[in-house]
Amino acid sequence: MKKKIAVMSTIAILASGFFSAVSAQDPPTPEQQAEAAVDTRKSVFKLLRFNLIPLVGMAQGAPFDAALAERNGRRIAALAPMIPDVMAHNTRGFDVETTALDKIWDNQSDFASKAQALVDNATAFADAAATGDRGATLGTFRALGGSCGNCHDDYRVDDD
Repeated sequence: MKKKIAVMSTIAILASGFFSAVSAQDPPTPEQQAEAAVDTRKSVFKLLRFNLIPLVGMAQGAPFDAALAERNGRRIAALAPMIPDVMAHNTRGFDVETTALDKIWDNQSDFASKAQALVDNATAFADAAATGDRGATLGTFRALGGSCGNCHDDYRVDDD
């Protein structure tokens, strides 16, 4: 019994020390919050790109893999609703490295509708891929790629 009380006391002391250390930290500065927001955005877009690249390859003549096309299309459809969420933090006025144009935060509804178009077109692509029909699947690719391009045209720095 004494051993159990000693162990519980030790755990309580360690836990209180941990929580004291955590609560003693200063909250992030607005600059740090902006940097974190940009990092999160970049992570989501890297995942989107990771899933899109094999599809681009298939559209450009690489061997067609219906299972891969369907899986990646569904992943893109699952990630795309996060775009407006990760772009909600307005980083205008902060010294952060971003390709986002400031007008995103003036046109949130249009920006969100473009993200929804990506969801819809990625879902249509994945549904076509599920049939195994290469022609039908690749026929939906233009709309999928177009959804990316439409948003980039309006809301991303042209770095080409």
